[in-house]
Amino acid sequence: MNRITPDHSPHKFIAHQVKCKFWKLRIGSLFLFLLFFPGTGCIAQQPKLLALSKGDHTLAIVDPAMLKVITRVPVGSDPHEVIASSDGKTAYVSIYGGGSLHEINVIDLVTQKPLFNIDTRPLFGPHGLAFADGKIWFSAEGSKSVGRYDPQTKKLDWCMGTGQDRTHMIYVTPDGQKVYTTNVNSGSVSLLTAGTRQEWTQTVIPVSKGSEGFDVSPDGKQLWTASADDGSIAIIDLAAQKVVAKIDTKILGANRLKFTPDGKRVLVSSLGAGNLYVFDVVSHKELKQINIGHGGAGILITPNGSRAFVGCTPDNYVAVIDLKTLEVIAHIDVGSNPDGLAWAVTY
Repeated sequence: MNRITPDHSPHKFIAHQVKCKFWKLRIGSLFLFLLFFPGTGCIAQQPKLLALSKGDHTLAIVDPAMLKVITRVPVGSDPHEVIASSDGKTAYVSIYGGGSLHEINVIDLVTQKPLFNIDTRPLFGPHGLAFADGKIWFSAEGSKSVGRYDPQTKKLDWCMGTGQDRTHMIYVTPDGQKVYTTNVNSGSVSLLTAGTRQEWTQTVIPVSKGSEGFDVSPDGKQLWTASADDGSIAIIDLAAQKVVAKIDTKILGANRLKFTPDGKRVLVSSLGAGNLYVFDVVSHKELKQINIGHGGAGILITPNGSRAFVGCTPDNYVAVIDLKTLEVIAHIDVGSNPDGLAWAVTY
């Protein structure tokens, strides 16, 4: 039996236990943060996973370590993609409507409440989103264009037409000087580049029709895009601005494509099949097919490459994959028909 001496009063003993538990919680939180975002020199809150439910019209804010939904925030009638500001305090949700609608919802991630809606007119059908150089960039499928919104002035301050059908997904370099899009029905990729006087030029690169999901390699040298129509992956050399290889994967219904942070593997989801496909970047060989349900859409990977999250739209959950074992380890209920995913890190 432990004896309580005058120097070990019950009050001091309880205070000591509470202090130990406090520090255990603090150390545990720090460990979880470093697990997902190692190597950062900034103090940040635990990152949040943002997941859209197209069926429930909500944005789920998820604890990615505990795999639990913290809260759900209402959004517009047809949410498809989500992105967070660089400080992690604001989320932006595109309200798509098959190219007919014209809103981007703005969500306060601190209070976890809707703020206001951005009217993108005269640009219709906002879909793909990116946050770069302090601004929100979006594809405007219904207007065959891409646009940019400045959150400081609260105005659309730039747009450019692609002249291509279904300008759908978008990637913007951190300095905001290059914009890449896939044009699904035209079977092309647009490379938009800002000149010295901000005179933008476009290079259109033909790929397979149905090419939608794409990603840029971590070294910025290649763009890979997957075609839902013929199941191929086109590999574009961004310096040469041309297709340098094509992989016949036969992944019909290919929806999204994502590089792992180390640039060694590529993940491809398909709404036409129940697998997540894993490819080796160097050999172009398929490494594994991971059964995730009846179809997959949005893909998000932790920055340290330990886990992937996939919005399984037909199954009404987000699948969690361990990228070391290449196995599904959990499902998260974020609402019906999940799709777009994003990280939010608040500093």
